[in-house]
Amino acid sequence: MNAAIDAWRRILRADQVDDSEPTLSRYSRSSQPQGTRPCCVLYPTCTSDVQEIIRIAWDYEVVVYPISRGKNWGYGDACAPTDGAAILDLSRMNRIVEVNTELAYAVIEPGVTQGQLYDYLQEHETGLWMDCTGAGLDASLVGNTLDRGFGHTRYGDHFLTSCGMEAVLADGRVLRTGFGHYPNAKASNVYPYGVGPYLDGLFCQSNYGIVTQLGLWLMPKPEAFCFFYVTVDHDEDIAIMVDALRPLRMAGILPAALHIGNDLRIFSSRGTYPWKETGGATPLPESERVRLRKMLGIGAWTVGSALTGTHAHVRASCAAVRQAVRGLGKLTFVSDRKMDLIRWAVPRLNRLGLAKRPGELLESLETLFATLKGKPTNQALRGTHWRLRRAPAEDSDDPLDVGGGLMWVSPVLPMTGRDALRVMRIIEPVFARYRFEPLATFTMINERAMIAILNVAFDKADAEESGAAVHCYHDLVDALMAEGYVLYRSGLSGLSKLADEGDPFWQVASEIKRTLDPKDIISRGRYIPPLRPKQAD
Repeated sequence: MNAAIDAWRRILRADQVDDSEPTLSRYSRSSQPQGTRPCCVLYPTCTSDVQEIIRIAWDYEVVVYPISRGKNWGYGDACAPTDGAAILDLSRMNRIVEVNTELAYAVIEPGVTQGQLYDYLQEHETGLWMDCTGAGLDASLVGNTLDRGFGHTRYGDHFLTSCGMEAVLADGRVLRTGFGHYPNAKASNVYPYGVGPYLDGLFCQSNYGIVTQLGLWLMPKPEAFCFFYVTVDHDEDIAIMVDALRPLRMAGILPAALHIGNDLRIFSSRGTYPWKETGGATPLPESERVRLRKMLGIGAWTVGSALTGTHAHVRASCAAVRQAVRGLGKLTFVSDRKMDLIRWAVPRLNRLGLAKRPGELLESLETLFATLKGKPTNQALRGTHWRLRRAPAEDSDDPLDVGGGLMWVSPVLPMTGRDALRVMRIIEPVFARYRFEPLATFTMINERAMIAILNVAFDKADAEESGAAVHCYHDLVDALMAEGYVLYRSGLSGLSKLADEGDPFWQVASEIKRTLDPKDIISRGRYIPPLRPKQAD
């Protein structure tokens, strides 16, 4: 380990190799109950730096763990699966290599943040929207894409709308996928498959290489935009809403990702747990849940998405939504024009002392509008504050700064009402057993599947609650997978539950790993189980 660090210091600048105590402690922090501690942190600035770093790691057989920005909240943050890895922080590789306004795509490095790309698109008046997540302004687009993260627009499935990769392999070679390996290829970022095997998927949720460039498709700004949301009053109404909206999703009338959040999820986005009102009792009593619903003007579930296209297309889509949910819940449409009216009215109501509730509505709508138009915000990060006993500073959004505990459980399910209800019936008693609230969102990610995002939120300052969160997480994952609801993505705590050595799928995955990285130096243990020593013949 020390020899490798010395070798890295010989080829990199002094500020690119850091094994100081404050840095190691900072990179050991996690929104999980416990993080892992690295041996050092390396800061490459270009692909050739990554090649040199990985060659030394190969020579000394030291594990390197690449991160884009380390904002993988709830899934491990910047921590490697095991102690002692060299963190390869790619945040200084933050070039926007290309933005093509004619064909609407960008080519970026892993350190490019959501806020950075958004600002670029605005400042250069490209007329293009990106898709963003709720992970905040400083989160990486490449990192999220490679873990199959998703957002909110019709380009919400980020890996599906990526096109063309550059990756450094464990032996230092640079691999370009699709047509990217052909000199002067014209379609490298517009046609993902290239010719021959489609290799891009190898670098998604794996540890086969280090992606140093990625092409992402962007969305031309639509002529018309309208946000809609539906609220329903009863817990079981989620099944009715899923079945009512599925035909519109399958028909392409609802092209964007559609989110269905329960009241608890909304409570957590608006504030912290009402410790005073509940006298410290957990989980949230039903009476307090009803009171908060009434105060915020919401129901048991809220369904929301955006409609985009020409004015005629959006009008027709609004009519189809109105017909589909007629009599099922309270439907509200918010167009750009209506939003401008709300912005105009709220300050005037405020001067009359009447704007508390309208002011809260405006703040919520502003965040939703921004996200659905590809503008990242830090608002969603405040959901990690939910269980904190001590209120964080107003200007602090980083979960690691405030001690917010977060463990995501993210199963995929068929897009049917009965499956949505079944998942809720599985998880509710588990959350109750450990005295947590089942904060839940279902996202219609494509035309046939939903992803449930279930949040185990806890206060890391409370040792007992942190311990309970670990048990709750594992019981949730076990219960869901036993019923066939498998995670689409996992944090460090759940990786061991996904891979079965007797399963040909994971056997082949390990064989590919052994071929590309026989010393198992890249992200050892991430998705692909650590390689076993080869047995002698």
